[in-house]
Amino acid sequence: MPPISTDGNFPTYEESGQGDPVLLVMGTGSPGRVWNLHQVPALTAAGYRTITFNNRGIEPSHDPTESFTLDDMVNDTILLIEKLNLAPCRVVGASLGAFITQEMLAVRPDLVKQAVLIATRGRTDALRAAMSRADLQLHDQNISIPPLYDAVARATQNLSPASLNNEELVRDWIDLLEMSPQKPPGIRSQLMLDMIPDRLAEYRSISTPTLVISFQDDIVTPPHLGREVADAIPSCGYQQIADCGHFGYLERPDAVNRAVIEFFRENSRAATTTELVTG
Repeated sequence: MPPISTDGNFPTYEESGQGDPVLLVMGTGSPGRVWNLHQVPALTAAGYRTITFNNRGIEPSHDPTESFTLDDMVNDTILLIEKLNLAPCRVVGASLGAFITQEMLAVRPDLVKQAVLIATRGRTDALRAAMSRADLQLHDQNISIPPLYDAVARATQNLSPASLNNEELVRDWIDLLEMSPQKPPGIRSQLMLDMIPDRLAEYRSISTPTLVISFQDDIVTPPHLGREVADAIPSCGYQQIADCGHFGYLERPDAVNRAVIEFFRENSRAATTTELVTG
């Protein structure tokens, strides 16, 4: 389905498939169509209707020159759910998309039936703070970085040794990253949002059935920080997937998709059983 442009106050979104809705929230600097590579086909084949969208700062959803906060992005997501009458729906967020999702769980639990937080964290430690400041400083220098250099740097930061040491795979990844934009419009405001405060105490109030998925070789949102989020949210599941880095949903999509779909189905069966017992 082609992207649907709304009235300017809501994101540009796409829908695929039929069935119960699953809203997919993408991470820093990436358009919603990234989900179309692996997650949308798997979810629609499993009988779900998927909704992907461009976050604030990704054209054409919003003016890419404006500044905004994480709360703004949370509100965008809430408004989209309400506008499309999705609630209560399932939500999957990756990286910045996971930050948005977990904040939404804290303030509007009525909108979400089940949530999956991929490559997330609930605070910013010293190394992640330094990485974010470095990205901002590089962006503000307005230096033109050779595309190949940028591609190699992003591959090294976001991929696992399993991919980096596979010559065929790494050639494909370098080619893909070299062709993708180095500085998409609106990236600065999104980069600012990587430095989240410690929110773990607030997440203890979340009651939505939730699964955290971490990636073994992720240096952007490492597993121990994802585990903190899972430990903070009552009755939250946790799964760590081996041989993938921050781009794990692209490196090992079958494992990620299987974890997401199994979580949805198991929790749906549990909810149905509870309803039958209490009814």
